[in-house]
Amino acid sequence: MGATGFALFDTALGHCALAWGPHGLTGVQLPEADAAATRARMVQRFPALDEAEPDATAEKAIAAIQRLLAGDPDDLGDIALDMRGVSAFHQRVYALVRRIPPGQTRTYGEVAEALGDKGFARAVGQAMGLNPFAPVVPCHRVLAAGNKPGGFSAGGGALTKLRMLAIEGARPNGMGALFDPY
Repeated sequence: MGATGFALFDTALGHCALAWGPHGLTGVQLPEADAAATRARMVQRFPALDEAEPDATAEKAIAAIQRLLAGDPDDLGDIALDMRGVSAFHQRVYALVRRIPPGQTRTYGEVAEALGDKGFARAVGQAMGLNPFAPVVPCHRVLAAGNKPGGFSAGGGALTKLRMLAIEGARPNGMGALFDPY
């Protein structure tokens, strides 16, 4: 990656977008209400970037995200992320969350415990809410206590989270009928 820019692309969920730079992806945007709203969100998030044709590395990331959102169990682990500007704690959280396989979930408490202190659960939730790389950092796979969906900052909120989990075939205990993606 050498150039910078952002691009919209179609997925099974709607129009997503990503931004890239010389050190990897700088952000990913799950769908808003429509393409225009997704574009507006990218302009707001990345005012210094222009919409552009993706370079080869960004194109590869787009294809992988499209496959994941169509049901291919890719963990997206080979996509480089530019985490400059992301706090060290959030980087640790994101690294752990990236290791949750498609179709599986963890709770905020389980991620906190893996970080060494179950008391970090609220901070893990905050990190998920600020995640600039969804679904490459799969915050949709992190649930509240009792396997409840909890919040989700992407367009469509918790319903989008549930739909993404359903596409991956996840069936956390107690979720049952809520996992109908359509």
